[in-house]
Amino acid sequence: MDSHLRDLRYFVAVAEELNFTRAAERLFVSQPALSKQIRRLEDDLRVRLFDRDKRAVTLTAPGTALLPAARDMLGRWDQAQREVADAAAAEASVLTVGLSTSVGRGLLGAVRDRFAERRPGWRLRMRQINWEDASAGLASGDVDVAFVWLPIPAQDSFHLRVVAAEERWVAFREDHPLAGRAEVDFAELLDEPFLVLPHSAGPLRDHWLGTSHRAGRPARIGATVANADETFTAIEEGSGIVLLAAGNAAIYRRPGVRAIPVTGLPPSELAAAWRRGDERTAVRDFVDALPTVP
Repeated sequence: MDSHLRDLRYFVAVAEELNFTRAAERLFVSQPALSKQIRRLEDDLRVRLFDRDKRAVTLTAPGTALLPAARDMLGRWDQAQREVADAAAAEASVLTVGLSTSVGRGLLGAVRDRFAERRPGWRLRMRQINWEDASAGLASGDVDVAFVWLPIPAQDSFHLRVVAAEERWVAFREDHPLAGRAEVDFAELLDEPFLVLPHSAGPLRDHWLGTSHRAGRPARIGATVANADETFTAIEEGSGIVLLAAGNAAIYRRPGVRAIPVTGLPPSELAAAWRRGDERTAVRDFVDALPTVP
């Protein structure tokens, strides 16, 4: 992205959040890097855009004047990028699908077959995205559609179709005292160290910590993991335990790791997601190829 557009995107995030920490998490950058870019933009414009103190961040008069123009410029640029990407995808006859973990469940094979019936000559290209981006590349525009676990940040920005609803399980190192059980209640896990998603995953991080079912008790964090390989390693090292969906339990069945069902938690939902306003027929054909959940 052009550096000036990046600076404007950073400015808009801070202006909307009025908090540098939340804006940095939203942008997937560090807070010092964000502050540096805002200072650079202020230097370039020779104005102060924000008033900052220890308690609050507020827009100055120049900042207030810049905000609608910045939003308009970014909106136009984002639309231009989408149109270019759409044209390239149509020319290549490829639809890019974002994934954060192995989808399994026979979903991909079924969707490929049904999509091919609707779009002969097209193909689905899979792109693996780390867990820093809970939208699996959709928010950044790197993919056309994505399979995501709910909830995700800025969820209202996307259309969603749930394709699987599954109970949550837990994975331990095989010598963990609870690993030999047939199942375990979530209340028995509250004091365990948990492996967690990066902070940028927002509500999805809380979902896999069971935060809403901890009665206010804070979670113990054993380690932060960004993908399945890091998770396997952390479990085997004894850094913590991790919640997962029942349909993913099979990929955790490996020497040294044991996964069992957890009671006391509602199911997890796997959904296909696509951007609001994306009316391309290829995207619609992909959505129509998805299975329905009763």
